[in-house]
Formats: sequence, C-alpha cells, structure tokens
Amino acid sequence: MTPHPRRLIGVLLGATCLVAPQAALAQSTSASEREAQLEARLERLEAEMQLLREDLARARADQQRAESETRSALAAAQTQSADAVTRVARIEDAAPAAASASGKDGFDVGATTFKLGGYVRVNAIASRWSSGDVAPGALGKEFYLPQHIPVGDGAKSQDFMMHARQTRITMGASTPLEGRELSGYIEFDFGLATAPPGAQRATNPYVPTFRRGFIKYGNLLIGQEWSTFQNVAALPETTDFVGPTEGTVFNRQAMVRYTHKVADQLSFAVAIENPQTEALVGDSAGFADLDDDRMPDLVGRINWTPGLGSFVLAGVAREIRVQQGGLSDSAFGWGLSGSGIVPFGPEGRHDLRFMVTYGQGIGRYLGLGYVADAVLPAFGEELAVVDNFAAFAALKLGWSDKLRSTFMAGYQDADYPDAIVVNGLANKRAWSMAANLFWSPADKLDFGVEYRHAVRETVSGADGSLDRMEFAAKYRF
Repeated sequence: MTPHPRRLIGVLLGATCLVAPQAALAQSTSASEREAQLEARLERLEAEMQLLREDLARARADQQRAESETRSALAAAQTQSADAVTRVARIEDAAPAAASASGKDGFDVGATTFKLGGYVRVNAIASRWSSGDVAPGALGKEFYLPQHIPVGDGAKSQDFMMHARQTRITMGASTPLEGRELSGYIEFDFGLATAPPGAQRATNPYVPTFRRGFIKYGNLLIGQEWSTFQNVAALPETTDFVGPTEGTVFNRQAMVRYTHKVADQLSFAVAIENPQTEALVGDSAGFADLDDDRMPDLVGRINWTPGLGSFVLAGVAREIRVQQGGLSDSAFGWGLSGSGIVPFGPEGRHDLRFMVTYGQGIGRYLGLGYVADAVLPAFGEELAVVDNFAAFAALKLGWSDKLRSTFMAGYQDADYPDAIVVNGLANKRAWSMAANLFWSPADKLDFGVEYRHAVRETVSGADGSLDRMEFAAKYRF
C-alpha cells in the first residue's frame, strides 16, 4: 500500500527546511526563534515518519493477508480439482455396472443394437478304453460319444489330449419394428469340424462350424435352433460337450416355430422342423442317412414354470421314409419327452435335473444318433422302426457361491424289431455316470474337473467301457 501523498509532501518539506541556508535563518529570526522553529519542524517530521511507519505496517499486513488468501484459494482449487477427478473416476468405474444393470451391453448402429459374445474354453482329457483303441482324429477322443467306445476283446488303450475346439463366438442383433422386436442370432464354434490329418503336429487348425442362426419376430422363430423337442436348460453343468449324452435329446436343425404364452406360468410352442431319416441298411452296423423325406417333423411343446421349478413336456411326430432303387416305403415315428429342473436349498443353490424320453423311430434325436430311426432289411422287406428309451438325472450341490458339484447318470436302450436280423455290432444299450467339481474364482471365469465311467453294449452282447478324467477352463465374454 502506498503512503498518503500529503504525508510524503510533509516529509519532503521538513527535510528541505533542515538543509535551508543558515544565513536566511539568521537574517529573519533570532537564535532562540530558530531553535523553536527547528524543534517544531523536527516534531512534525517525527509525526510524519510515525504515520509513514504505520502505513508501511498496514501495507505489509494487507500484503500478508492477500498472500494467505491466495494460498488458501489455490489450495481450495487444488482440492476441488482432485475431488472432480475422483468423481469422474467413480463415474467411469460405475458406468459399466450401470450399463449392465440397465441391460444395455451392446452397441447401436442406427436403430439396431448389436451384441457380441461367446467364450474361450480349453479342455485337457485323459481317457482309458477297456476293449480297443479309438481312431486318430475321432470325435470320441474329444467328446463323450458312447458309440465311439470300442467293444469286444481288444487290448486296453489310453489317450491324452488338449484342445480349445469348444471355443464359441456369437452375435445378436435386434431392431424395434412396429411395436415388436425383430432380432437375429448367429453362433459358431470349432467343435465338430473334422481336423485335417496331422493337425496336432503343428498348428491345430479347425474350421468354424455353424451351430445356430435364426430370425425372431414377435412369437415367430425361423432358422436353425435347438429342436423344440429338446429342453436345453435341463442339461447339467459338465466339462464335456454334452454330458449324459446317451440319455438326452440333442438336436439342432432348421425350423419354423410359433410360441404363445397362455399365462404367466404356462406357454406352448408348435414347430415344423427339418426331417432326416437315419437307418440301418441290410446287415450293416453302420448308419445310412436316407435323404428321401417329403414331410417336415411336427413338434409340440408345453412349458410350465410353477413356483417349485420349471418343466417341459414335448412330443414329435414324423414320417420315416426310404426310396432306393425299386423300393419306396415309409413308417410313422413318434416320441414323448418330459424334463425339468427343481431347485432347492438356500437361495436355490442346489437343483435336481432330469429328462425321460420314449418313442419309436426317434433315434436321431437321442444321444447324437446312438441308435438308428429304423431298419431297412437286406431283401426289400418293409421299413421297421426302432423302439427307444432314454433318460438322465443330475444332482447339483452348491457348496458355496463359487464352488459346486454335479453328479449325473445317463441311460439308453434300443429294442429292434423281432422279425428282422440286425448286425451284432449295432448299438443296443449305453450308460454312464459322472461327478465333477467346478470353481468360479471370479465372474465369467470357471474351472472344472470331472470323472466319467461309461459302458457301451451291442446287440450281440459285446461291450466295452471308458474311464475319463477331464479338466476344463472357461472365460465367458
């Protein structure tokens, strides 16, 4: 702060008077008067100096106060900036959770929302067969397929392999259209493609295989999807591709399906699905895919979800047909399947899953075609359907939020027509038992280990068994 101008002028005048010529003082005043004047001027000078010191002290105090206020303002600004950064970080951290909570987890292109998903899965499998060896590249080395268990008096064999063929890629899209949702879905994996010879030698290449692809509009579905005859939700958790393969309906195919909700807990679906006849021809033990079908398979299904669980009752009716050379014949096939899931225990952590299926001419729907639909005799007799029964049950026990086990068993039995001679190596019966332990240390990450014992039996009574230990790691995205 600058001292007052009047006080500065006074100080300067006083200093000027002190240095004025003594001669002028002598001429105008006496000595005593000069002393009195000088003392008066000195008193005025001291008073002005005192005022100047006070002004300087106030100026310093004001400056210190201003500096203190400036430092406080800077500190407050820095604190506000840090708080702002913290709030932004919290908002950014919360954004994915908020998006997940709102169900918005895709990206938009115009009015269409796209969503990518799938998982990476790696399996390590150690197998021991009691009655022979499995051919190189056979799917029975990588998945549990009872039809690939050797039977007879062959020597025991062992095999160990690792693969990531169950890795899956999915893409979905949905578009609002006239008050309804139009959606599509595509799914690929690498599981069922035939590996080229020597694939494991160097690069392990596997061709992507198409699994599912369909369009949905309202209650209508058109495309390739799990058969309406199958309840996919009832399948137990397993390190294997399917699990209790022999005991379950398992089929994906093209269809047109309509679903209608009757009540909150009840709905039904009807569908026409792609037909295919699989038959034993003559006295061969192998199957022939007879591509002579002229009518789609007709499937109906009831979904019931009472408070105690969820249940499905499904039925299929189909024409089984052959047209080879001069022979043209058909037969009627049908099947019924009941399945369900019953949760129990704290927070429904445990559950019981089951499926029971019976029918005639439905072999291709069960156990990935363990038994044929029908038998075509060698001498041109009529096409005869095969009776088939299959079932599985699985008990899941949730030991904790991250640790769980499943104990499962599957069974299938075929009854061939009595009047027809069937090759002794044709599949008659299969069963398996398995137990596993799964651990999920984090969301979307699973580790599992499983032991399985399975038996295959043929019409001649020959049998063979499989013992398998399998480890699986899976990351879902």
